[in-house]
Amino acid sequence: MKRSLDDWLDYQQKIHPRDIELGLDRVRAVWQHMGVPPIAKTVITVGGTNGKGSTVAFLEAMLIAGGQRVGAFTSPHLLHYNERVRVFGHDVDDESLVDAFERIESARGDVALTYFEFGTLAALWIFAQSELDVAVLEVGLGGRLDAVNIIDADASIVTTVDLDHQDWLGNDVDTIGREKAGIFRANRPGIIGSVEPPRGLLDEAQRIGARLLRAGIDFEVLVSESRWLWMCGDIALELPLPTLAAPVQMNNAASAIAALHALSDRIPWNPDAIADGVRNASVAARLQRFTKAGATDLVVDVGHNPQAARVLASWLRANPSRTAAVFGALSDKDVAGIVAPFAGSIERWLIGGLDAETPRGLSADALLARSGMLASSTKYPTITQALDAAAESARDGEIILAFGSFFVAAAALTWARSHGYGPASANGRV
Repeated sequence: MKRSLDDWLDYQQKIHPRDIELGLDRVRAVWQHMGVPPIAKTVITVGGTNGKGSTVAFLEAMLIAGGQRVGAFTSPHLLHYNERVRVFGHDVDDESLVDAFERIESARGDVALTYFEFGTLAALWIFAQSELDVAVLEVGLGGRLDAVNIIDADASIVTTVDLDHQDWLGNDVDTIGREKAGIFRANRPGIIGSVEPPRGLLDEAQRIGARLLRAGIDFEVLVSESRWLWMCGDIALELPLPTLAAPVQMNNAASAIAALHALSDRIPWNPDAIADGVRNASVAARLQRFTKAGATDLVVDVGHNPQAARVLASWLRANPSRTAAVFGALSDKDVAGIVAPFAGSIERWLIGGLDAETPRGLSADALLARSGMLASSTKYPTITQALDAAAESARDGEIILAFGSFFVAAAALTWARSHGYGPASANGRV
């Protein structure tokens, strides 16, 4: 009997003893057994600590608006595994994923692949069958040793670099930056989206020999109330504000535009399509607001590391409101570093456990103990129960902010739908 998608996903989580095993040898060997088919005429890889998914969304929207045949690979998913692989702007169907997994299984022999490596190879195989003009690949973790890096990208973007996944990438931003720079290639465009990148990122990019394009030096952003400018040399594009409305979204869009400009010899330069893509790009659970008549607004964000928390806290200060935070986190996260930026911005904390969702999830008790500073907090076994309590005790003029992990965001999205909430007209992405 042919396995279903759920069967395949269960199987993949059992055949490798570790959730994460960085390294390219195993996944490259399997890809070679699959014939190393070209996945697209042009490939763009996106790495970084935060902003990767938004940058992919901008690239995808701009390219589709310009008539390009586009595939996009992102991770993790929120509600459905199919979200990870999109072709021509749509999530792929179960059959396409199952067919790809069967091809991988027949090619891998005795090579043990992780869940993520199976998914990466499936995306590459599906793209190779789809006659794409452009494939956009999001790095899962780090860069140099991430499975995506078996593909030599025509241009690569590193959005931001900050502390996250230290067990795998190192304990300082220079070391992490060197790992992320591993997606760059010699004599090919390497876009750096941060105005103040760590020295390690720059040094490794220069050692590799990438043609660097740096935010604040080679391209710039100038923002007004209703429009913004992307500037590079003699070019100045006047653009609409993104639907993804957090201020950092202009930086993510700017990096995407810089990549397209650097590839203008391969992809037609289309300012109108760029403007359409900026306006229309969307991605779930990035400062996404949900509303319901007579109920407190819910804002959902995947922010799960200190850098994302700082940006989220800045948004709260710029949009002051009484705030109840529904918060959960994984065991490998800097919980105190995530919580610290919100001092004075959140009136009450509702701590939800994630230990029932994943082995990496912290229970509410463990999370509270590790935070070291959450006053006015209450504990609940699950995020859903924390959301129920937040809604039942909501005060006038208060918003509920659910954040801390993709698992928190997924639970909040499911809760919002089941309680009759609908998305507001715009959202923003940290």
